[in-house]
Parts: sequence; C-alpha cells; structure tokens
Amino acid sequence: MAVGMAWTSPWTLAGLLAGIAGMPFGARAHLSRRDLALVFARWPWGPGGAMTLGNVVLATGPDLDASCNTYEHRAGRCLHPQVRLGDHERAHVYQYMLLGPLFVPVYFLCGGISVRNPLERAADHYAMHGHGWWPWG
Repeated sequence: MAVGMAWTSPWTLAGLLAGIAGMPFGARAHLSRRDLALVFARWPWGPGGAMTLGNVVLATGPDLDASCNTYEHRAGRCLHPQVRLGDHERAHVYQYMLLGPLFVPVYFLCGGISVRNPLERAADHYAMHGHGWWPWG
C-alpha cells in the first residue's frame, strides 16, 4: 500500500493543490480511511460528482456517500442499480496506486470520461460488486 501511495504521489500532490485552492470557496478536507484518500468535500468546481487525483478525491457534494448512476446506465446500455460514489472513486484510487504517474495518460488513451473507458467501467463494476477494480486480467 505504501509503495502504491508513493508511486502515485505526483498526482496526489496535484489533487492536494487543487483541493487547497478550493478551500477559500468552501471546500473542506477530511481523511477517509474507507476510501484510502484525502477527500475535499464541497469542492467548488466541476459539473458534479467527484474526481480522483492519486490519493485525493475532489467531491462537489458534502461527502462520498451520494448515490450515482454507472456510466453504462447513463449511456442507456443497461439498467444498473445506483452505486456509492465513494466506492467508484476508491476503485480509481487503486488504479492510481498501480499505474502511478501513468494513470492520467492511460486514462485518456482509453477514452477519458466516457462509457468507452475500461477504467471507468471497472470502477463501476467495483462499486457494484466490491471487486474487479482492474479492467484487464
């Protein structure tokens, strides 16, 4: 775990800086052991939901306990039950800890914020079932 956190530290630092930048505008930080991240709740920018950068989650809502639709459900591909936002974001934390500084380039090469992205579909799978956060293998 410590090696993964060190490996993703460049993105964690970027998330930390973004989170701190949001604090004068209402963002509040707390450590979430459950989600393995420093969470900045009420982060003031973005379309809603959350974004993970390393071991930092920037959430526009008051916490990560919000329910949300999966990417496949939103795209009309299937009917999934809603998932806990924090569970989806925790899968991204695990993905960052494996890929480290390569996560963001791999993420965008895989399709970015889209149902086509296997990293997003794996995060949804993990949020629904509690396993399967890695899309390949």
